[in-house]
Amino acid sequence: MINFTGTYTDQYQLAMAQVYFLKGRHERTAIFDYFFRKIPFNGGYAIFAGLEDLLDALENLRFDSQDIAFLRKNGMDPDFLDYLAGFRFTGTIYSSHEGDTVFPTRPVLSVEADIIQAQIIETLLLNILNFQTLIATKASRMRMAAGDRVLIDFGLRRAHGPGGYYASRAAVIGGFNATSNVRAGRDYDIAVAGTMAHSYIQSYDDELTAFRDFAASRSDDCVLLVDTYDTLASGVPHAIRVGLEMKQQGRKLKGIRLDSGDLAYLSKKARQMLDDAGLHDAKIAASNQLDEYLIKSLLDQKAPIDVFGVGTSLVTGQPDAALDGVYKLAFAGGRPRIKISESIEKITLPHRKQVFRVHNDTGLLGADVVALADETEISRMHHPFDPLKSLAVGGYGKKSLLQKVMENGRRLNAPLSVQEITGYCQKRLNELPDEYKRFEYPHIYKIGISDRLKAERDRLINEHKGTEEKEKNR
Repeated sequence: MINFTGTYTDQYQLAMAQVYFLKGRHERTAIFDYFFRKIPFNGGYAIFAGLEDLLDALENLRFDSQDIAFLRKNGMDPDFLDYLAGFRFTGTIYSSHEGDTVFPTRPVLSVEADIIQAQIIETLLLNILNFQTLIATKASRMRMAAGDRVLIDFGLRRAHGPGGYYASRAAVIGGFNATSNVRAGRDYDIAVAGTMAHSYIQSYDDELTAFRDFAASRSDDCVLLVDTYDTLASGVPHAIRVGLEMKQQGRKLKGIRLDSGDLAYLSKKARQMLDDAGLHDAKIAASNQLDEYLIKSLLDQKAPIDVFGVGTSLVTGQPDAALDGVYKLAFAGGRPRIKISESIEKITLPHRKQVFRVHNDTGLLGADVVALADETEISRMHHPFDPLKSLAVGGYGKKSLLQKVMENGRRLNAPLSVQEITGYCQKRLNELPDEYKRFEYPHIYKIGISDRLKAERDRLINEHKGTEEKEKNR
């Protein structure tokens, strides 16, 4: 994991924190909500990822001596720097389960801490959760397209710097089987997979010798890249020859990889050639600018591809590139807080809150309702932005989604492995009706607010508008 320290934040977080400290406001409790406004990739759901990495980072977050020296050089107040030297995150976090399906507007995670702590961790929190949620969601879409075929993350070299490290983790949470990223494999106990580069074959005077040498050192995991010179006239025939030699030695050629050209056509031809040679067990892997749509197209064409290696579109979250997750103040100084905007969808939800997933006897209703934290009886949910839309939910079951995962700056449970989170993710996706998982025009998952939360939001809006009118008339 990256060694995060206190300066892994934006300058304005520290500028605000210094004011809170110097004015004696730094011990006031604040509550911030993390949520996002739009599902990426025009999809019907997102996969929440990054929580365990965030909790690890918060447990160890410090301003080290280098941080303090840098901030002193940049003119921070000496007393404030003394405060930062002893900084620890001692707050409480309520969160959705990592790997869960999540939807816009509703809190995915809430932070309760003194206002300086809550403010300083904002950048780190958004950086980790936005990115991993984006990549896990993209990976999940590729898993939907690939069915039971193997998916391998090939994206490290195309990632935005060290982001490739966390992309590998998020990809597995979303449904990938393995990664080429050796460091992520080591740290997260993820299966590592890879074949060879064209440069390896080019470094030899002939392709056949290159294949033979590779097979000799990869007795149980030999996958040969067959498109360096001519896929069907050279690469596949040489791979077959090596595969038959391995068979005589009591070994097996694991497969071949296609990395260019018409993958549907070439995979069909290669499959026929391998089968005609008796190499029925040899798998066909494909790579080269794949995404969920191309994977789906290849399988719709009955391409006999067993393994897909995906790089750029996965680890850069194409075409969206970023999740618009935000972190907004909901409570501070003993009072609910609200942000008012000319755009109604940017008006925030005040107070401590809980989120409930609504279900009936047969499964999910396709709705989450946001309520005040102490609410137990919710009879109706209202559209967050359209006052004419509401839904009666009194007769349905409701399961609370935000659970306390950290208290006094320490996690409350043992960290979950990536594999455990992946299993939970698959369970939640299986529960989600198919209409929300369509690539084109997915059904819209309903998010609503309770009667009491709506009344509180409306009261605060009117209160602030009244204050504005008084200021204008002074």
